[in-house]
Amino acid sequence: MNERELLMIPGPVAFDPAVLRALSAPSRSHVSPEFIATFGNVLRQLRQVCLAPSAQPFVVAGSGTLAMEMAVANLVEPGQHALVVNTGYFSDRMGMLLERHGAQVTHLRAPVGDAPTAEQLRAALTERPYAVVTLTHVDTSTGVRAPVKALLEALRGTGVLSIVDGVCATAGEEFRQDDWGADVYLTASQKAVGVPPGLALLTVSPRAIEAWRQRKTPVRSLYADFGEWLPIHEAYAAGRPAYFATPAVNLVCALEVSLGQILAEGMERRFARHREMARAFRAAWAAMGLELVPRSEELAANTLSALRLPEGVDGALLGRIRDEGVVVAGGLHPELKARSFRVGHMNAITPADVLATVGAVERALVRCGMKLEPGVGVAAAQRALLS
Repeated sequence: MNERELLMIPGPVAFDPAVLRALSAPSRSHVSPEFIATFGNVLRQLRQVCLAPSAQPFVVAGSGTLAMEMAVANLVEPGQHALVVNTGYFSDRMGMLLERHGAQVTHLRAPVGDAPTAEQLRAALTERPYAVVTLTHVDTSTGVRAPVKALLEALRGTGVLSIVDGVCATAGEEFRQDDWGADVYLTASQKAVGVPPGLALLTVSPRAIEAWRQRKTPVRSLYADFGEWLPIHEAYAAGRPAYFATPAVNLVCALEVSLGQILAEGMERRFARHREMARAFRAAWAAMGLELVPRSEELAANTLSALRLPEGVDGALLGRIRDEGVVVAGGLHPELKARSFRVGHMNAITPADVLATVGAVERALVRCGMKLEPGVGVAAAQRALLS
């Protein structure tokens, strides 16, 4: 990849130089006093970013899929019923994980680009006794942002545990774990959290920890078992060395820097900035005649745009956009793969990045034969940024 190319995919994102410097520093011992202090600070920071002061954080070497599996492996026992509120590819993956761990899985689906409503969830909950409901905050395959606050409100008082997949949302989309009542919020390092791939992150409520303690069967995965990781995290939080498996030392050091930057910006301002950048992108897409996959503005994520390819334009558009100096992603959802593309806009996204990306997409569309008034998308984005 040319170092001057602008990376605008839905993860990995472009990373701040200070984060990369922390990543490239000489490795420390994972039981050194310095690293123990760093890890303890990261646990405190993660609670603040997720607005989850009562939660138990977990920081484990692995991908977002590991974070998903940790939630499932610890909260679901064989034979229990699980409900997946399905908004795309990663909701399907959650269903697969639940089945692997022995759950009987039901999917509450919506058409591609839409999301189930709180009313539909309430109705589904009357059908059988569910142990857990899973929600995907933003599905990276469709760009759909589920109405998680309303969905979680529908679960209050039911006794059903909730797992929220925030991989493409955490630190970009508004989420208030304690206030909204989510039992598990899970994510990964490489998107709006702003650290290269390799860390699975979870914040787990006291209720979910208690449910795990009351399990009747052992957790099927050794590496994913809260029972192996909880003593390690408790020790690091208390300033003591402990060992189960070697942590990703340099990634954790980089995470401390990135979480510090996020908190210095402030969560409210960060949520607002992602909304502002996304609004500018959506104004540009509309001006250029591009159709979003999400069926309404309310369902459109602020961390990425999933767009349908216009009539007469094929997947060669991605190469044309890269020729203009910007890297975007192709489609992912099976029903959209050949007819869509995706633009990430999360973490340290700036107005300059918005305008550069829109300009590259606009020029590429023209080179692919689409008739556009020059500058129409850039002008629309600029107006939105100035409003």
